[in-house]
Amino acid sequence: MALLTTLLCTGLSSFLANASVLDHQKQESPSSIPHSPLPTPPSSLLTQGKALYDAGQFAEAVKVLQQAVESYRSEGDQLRLAAALSNLSLTYQQLGAWEEAKRAIAESLDLLKIQNSKFKTQNSHLLAQSLDIQGRLQLGMGQTEEALAAWERATKIYREVGDRTGEIRSRINQAQALQVMGFNRRALESLNELEETLQPLPNSLTKVVGLRSLGDALQRVGDPDKSRQVLQQSLTIAQDLRSPQDVSAVLFSLGNVARVQQQIPDALQFYQQAANLAPAPILQVQAHLNRLSLLLENQQWAEAEALLPSIQAQIATLPPSRPAIYARINLAHSLVKLKDKGLKINNKKTDSSPIPHPPSLTETASLLATTVQQARDLGDRRAESYALGNLGGLYEQTRQWSEARSLTQQALLLAQSINATDVAYRWQWQLGRLLKQQGEIAGAIAAYESAVNTLQSLRSDLVAINREVQFTFRDSVEPIYRQTVELLLQGQGAQPGAENLDKARRLIESLQLAELDNFFREACLNAQSVLLDKLVDQDNPTTAIFYPIILDNRLDVILKVPKQPLRHHAITLPQTEVEKVLTQLQQALKRPDAARETRSLSQQVYNWLIRPVEADLKQSGVNTLVFVLDGMLRNIPMAALYNGQQYLVENYAVALSPGLQLFTPRPLAQTALNALTAGLSHPPSTYSQFSPLPEVKAELRLIEETGIPTTKLVDQNFTSQTLAQKINSLPFKVVHLATHGQFSSQAKNTFILAADGPINVNKLDNLLRSKTQNPSEAVELLVLSACQTAAGDNRATLGLAGVAVRAGARSTLASLWQIDDRSTAVFIGEFYRELATAKLTRAEALRRAQITLLKQYPQYNRPVYWAPYVLVGNWL
Repeated sequence: MALLTTLLCTGLSSFLANASVLDHQKQESPSSIPHSPLPTPPSSLLTQGKALYDAGQFAEAVKVLQQAVESYRSEGDQLRLAAALSNLSLTYQQLGAWEEAKRAIAESLDLLKIQNSKFKTQNSHLLAQSLDIQGRLQLGMGQTEEALAAWERATKIYREVGDRTGEIRSRINQAQALQVMGFNRRALESLNELEETLQPLPNSLTKVVGLRSLGDALQRVGDPDKSRQVLQQSLTIAQDLRSPQDVSAVLFSLGNVARVQQQIPDALQFYQQAANLAPAPILQVQAHLNRLSLLLENQQWAEAEALLPSIQAQIATLPPSRPAIYARINLAHSLVKLKDKGLKINNKKTDSSPIPHPPSLTETASLLATTVQQARDLGDRRAESYALGNLGGLYEQTRQWSEARSLTQQALLLAQSINATDVAYRWQWQLGRLLKQQGEIAGAIAAYESAVNTLQSLRSDLVAINREVQFTFRDSVEPIYRQTVELLLQGQGAQPGAENLDKARRLIESLQLAELDNFFREACLNAQSVLLDKLVDQDNPTTAIFYPIILDNRLDVILKVPKQPLRHHAITLPQTEVEKVLTQLQQALKRPDAARETRSLSQQVYNWLIRPVEADLKQSGVNTLVFVLDGMLRNIPMAALYNGQQYLVENYAVALSPGLQLFTPRPLAQTALNALTAGLSHPPSTYSQFSPLPEVKAELRLIEETGIPTTKLVDQNFTSQTLAQKINSLPFKVVHLATHGQFSSQAKNTFILAADGPINVNKLDNLLRSKTQNPSEAVELLVLSACQTAAGDNRATLGLAGVAVRAGARSTLASLWQIDDRSTAVFIGEFYRELATAKLTRAEALRRAQITLLKQYPQYNRPVYWAPYVLVGNWL
């Protein structure tokens, strides 16, 4: 629900920006609302109509513009009649009189098509302006593709007649139509191009809207810092130009950015300021709605309830329109949330203050039913689908399954009829839940699989949808995958068949890929899929693959053993209990004094994952275990699992994989190795939170002593620029970076440290990406020897997976936590010695280096020293 609420808010924001563009069309110069240059009475009527429109007196403006239309009609002045009709349409839109608006703009465009060629330039310019207004009408009625086409045509005409400002306005409109359709990447690319055009231009309302649109797009694709910077520039210009509407709109956008950054007091203040300055009721409502939902998210119940009556009163007065419909749906979400919390607080003794008058579900249902009818009257099928689906969701909460199912199916059919896949997947998921509740498991599985397929078809655009980074993904995308897997593995009540096991593991692999897309805010991995089954059955028959899956009430494990069918076992345990043990083990592993606790906890996890198939592994001759880990299991180094006598690494080489999405693996032993090594023993003074690494030089020297040809960058010579230069000068098979770094669940907080500051994961990707273009020059192994996962971030290993996949290296060796500097040097020396002299697989070289610390160095024999090193990707 959190994602939907955010989508609605930003969808409204996008529409408002389009409204602003068109409104500014009439504000920037008198000629921008077309009228006759001659001082005739109808022209005066147009001027009077414009003044009334600017003042928000739309009903009065309609009357005056109707007089102008009739005057021009009686005079036979078709060109000026077309201009008056287009502005009459614009004014009708403000009143929600959509049919009248459609008739007026249709007549205007028909007149313009038949004008004499001697008026070509004037006619063309007026045609472009009328197409602008038609685009706004179509967007307001939910006909987004048609609106985009109208604005594309208007842009072309503006360009032909040399109207640079009109062209820019129309391109902004196009970008925002793309955002409404969910194509955020395309919109951002277009707006980035526009920014280069806008920046050198004098300040204008067009510039304000262009920068605001860019700021909104940047926020949607996960760059809130740049978004805020651009929005602040837009705000400054809007304030200088004294445009309350634009100041309000930018403040609203700044509130969204602060919200994403979890700067809650700032966000609440921005929303309040936006509402105070908003000249139009819909702008006030949108700002108040976002403020309300944020208050609810942060459990400020009293403030939320105090705000509610004014919102309800405002919404009741809004004329039917797309933004008004979405405002009602947004309000319905908040009413449900307030109702749920009111019941919990008022029915139990808690520390929370009671909610005196929690809204009833009946009034919420009535609100949504009215919204459905308004969407139908408007002819906006996308909005109708949203309203129907949300009403179905409300019936789902009240356990009225048949009504909920009927409404959901109607919503789904509508979404599919207009190819609104970004809406359809929600209703497919909702239908799956309802079918499951009604015991129709086969139908539920089909509905869930449809939702997953729709999500995957949205891959390149869904990840860029405005969200609060990980939270909406976890609320509105991840559960679909997990609930589908749960149905496949236990929906029929019996042991799942081979087909369902295969589907389940593929879904978990797809979820991992979706998480990485979400991490990078784009479809980040375009490598050809490689089926791991073929690798272990034919090319590497000593490898087994584990797929542990954490579900609500159980832990499932799917196992692929070479040349055998998939196997499956499950442990009935609540997810909370599984995650509690994993959290305790993660903490114990990092403490040298917690050896007994570590063994006890790691044995418990061993019993979950390995014990039931221990005998099968021995009989199959397997010597390497590859894990496709799920959830918090990714925080645990599998090598440290304990069977009561030995650690897993003592019997098996261990590696991690993102699953099917791999570069085609090839053995490293067949490759002539050379290495680019870089190290930073003293972090920059501005990063004093990182301690010195005095053994870095020794670590790099030990690599050289293995005989691997190396090119070395140390301390001040190790900068982002020198690293890029060296990488581009020679095709290195190994890139070894001995420096502080951090893995996080957010790309912006995932980095390695160079002498000139942090190299963000996206920048590292850019440094290494060129090498992936030529397979023969690809980096085979990226080693990050002093990195760690971000403290307190349970999903920080997403950053490790992100680096491993995005850096272009076929495999990545990294540490889950920072450890003793000296033991790191010993480990790295042993790893490269095994790699260079014994011609082993990467996984086996890692195993032997870990065994060396465990067996031959008593001071380093505890898991805290040897366990954190994990190999991600190609293990051969």
